[in-house]
Amino acid sequence: MDLDSNAHSVFLLCYHLVLVVKYRRQVFDEEISNRAKEIFEYIAPNYHITLQEWNHDKDHVHILFRTHPNTEMSKFLNAYKSASSRLLKKEFPQIRKKLWKEYFWSSSFCLLTTGGVPIDVIRKYIENQGEK
Repeated sequence: MDLDSNAHSVFLLCYHLVLVVKYRRQVFDEEISNRAKEIFEYIAPNYHITLQEWNHDKDHVHILFRTHPNTEMSKFLNAYKSASSRLLKKEFPQIRKKLWKEYFWSSSFCLLTTGGVPIDVIRKYIENQGEK
């Protein structure tokens, strides 16, 4: 397992993010997904985020990424959703025909922490601290 570090800490913070297109409109194909991924990779380093995995379905994307403890996730998500919405609609005019209004992304999202072991294993480990 490769750990990340900065001047004062060692960490491994992985997240699974699911972003959904507004009204679940089916706008993603390979080309649009690849461009959305490029935008993510361009913005991510400013927030100490590293893309690990990317995939899409017709109406949403799944993103696995690593980050630092001081990353302001809400600021990153806002920056990514704003930039990608603007650029994707500009570069792919056919998207506008599928959306009812100006919004590309739904305001809701799913952000899950990931880890190498199940929560129950960690819970047992913490419960058993100090015991032989």
